[in-house]
Amino acid sequence: MVLTQKLHEAFKGTVERITGPRTVSAFKEKGVLSVSEFVTAGDNLVAKCPTWESGDPGKRKPYLPPEKQFLITRNVPCLRRAASVEEEYEAAGGEVLLDDEDNDGWLATHGKPKETKSDEDENLPSMESLEISKKGSIKQIHSYMGAEEGEDIPDMAEFDDTSNVENDPSTYLVAHEPDDDNILRTRTYDISITYDKYYQTPRVWLTGYDESRMLLQPELVLEDVSQDHARKTVTIEDHPHLPGKHASIHPCRHGAVMKKIIDVLMSRGVEPEVDKYLFLFLKFMASVIPTIEYDYTMDFDLGSSSN
Repeated sequence: MVLTQKLHEAFKGTVERITGPRTVSAFKEKGVLSVSEFVTAGDNLVAKCPTWESGDPGKRKPYLPPEKQFLITRNVPCLRRAASVEEEYEAAGGEVLLDDEDNDGWLATHGKPKETKSDEDENLPSMESLEISKKGSIKQIHSYMGAEEGEDIPDMAEFDDTSNVENDPSTYLVAHEPDDDNILRTRTYDISITYDKYYQTPRVWLTGYDESRMLLQPELVLEDVSQDHARKTVTIEDHPHLPGKHASIHPCRHGAVMKKIIDVLMSRGVEPEVDKYLFLFLKFMASVIPTIEYDYTMDFDLGSSSN
């Protein structure tokens, strides 16, 4: 697998060196972008989502504007590992089609987790165990409190005298910190989007940090990627603009997926606009990295109506 990847990257690099970048639009026909379309879509993303910005590259690509080499958003929280979401997804019965006026037919990939009744919920009184007096106040039925009917409720005024309180240290409760293994620490990510000249699509790169802002090994980043993609479409490669190895969602299928999304929109009478491309792209990416909570603006105009 590693050898195959290295051979492919060598071939890809050779093709990129001897061929020029795409200059003719094939946005609707193939789901790909020209360089100028990538820049236009990036400008719109930065304008609509202030958490995104143009990155400061260590290495530049001559076919991209010097100040618009790639896009980046920093310190994106990741509160859970992707596997936990997938367990809920399976428990909820898989994909749910949200086909109402608010959701426009989007597919909810996380479903709705089944509700479980916790011990705490079971100990809560039901509304049937409450009665309302004529004065409008709510009082608890004695049977819930475990007291006999007519039994007096202690008066807190009796405890005003501190001399009646024992200060025996042996009766104190001592709090113990839970084992570290039981604590799921919050990770953060820097997410960058580059233009892949070979595949003519955006490409997502992930740089992860643990709770102490120590750099995550790229292999650990796979824990925050959908397991359907982690070992198939995620590769560890040199970033085209930044130093070091980074985890990346490989773009070999990006064009085909975006073409399908565009076709669905057009079948519903919506004429997609190329400057909205990255909003659609990041919605698609949310199914690959479901627990990395980046801003991809849920509410935006997909395009103009052809009706």
